[in-house]
Amino acid sequence: MAIPHPDLVVAVLAGGASRRMGRDKASVPVGGVPMLERVLDELAGVGERIVVGGPGHEEIPCIPDLRSGRRGPLAGLEAALSWADGRDVALVAVDQPYVRAATVTALANLPGDAVVPIDRDHPQVTCAVYRPACLPVARALLEGSGRTSVRAVLGAVDVNEVTDDLWRAWGEDGRSWFSIDTPSAVDDALARFGAPPLRSTP
Repeated sequence: MAIPHPDLVVAVLAGGASRRMGRDKASVPVGGVPMLERVLDELAGVGERIVVGGPGHEEIPCIPDLRSGRRGPLAGLEAALSWADGRDVALVAVDQPYVRAATVTALANLPGDAVVPIDRDHPQVTCAVYRPACLPVARALLEGSGRTSVRAVLGAVDVNEVTDDLWRAWGEDGRSWFSIDTPSAVDDALARFGAPPLRSTP
């Protein structure tokens, strides 16, 4: 698959505490393959891949959050945008092993400081594209307001809200942002979607 934008970085958030899962979600197998491997495999042709806050991975840059303690996805977004150095960032959570390259590609090709799918009125902030204008907003939120949600960024930038009439036209059915955060959710996902196909070896 061709890279949709010459300045796109795909950042996989892998630094969560995984309390509900009870183990590191990155290593949890779905259909016999760890979730991190599935996400990296699917997005191999979308843009330059990095892992944020998670385990090391051969040939994939792995970067830490810039702040001590667990500050959540917003700190991961700040780290990814800082590392990207002026490039766009497609943010994806490690517990979304059904993410579709076609969906991330389509999001990356839309305008806006943030391009976010909306599913049943909920912005899917960990399957979205963020551009450099989001970095100072994320930094300010982390440094001063006490608000550490990625959704807080959306109130201060130009957001392209991608509604279901558009993302369904891409062949998306919501699986790209389906999160597997408990052991039972693995079985639920396999029953609903089957095992995700593998494209290549990351």
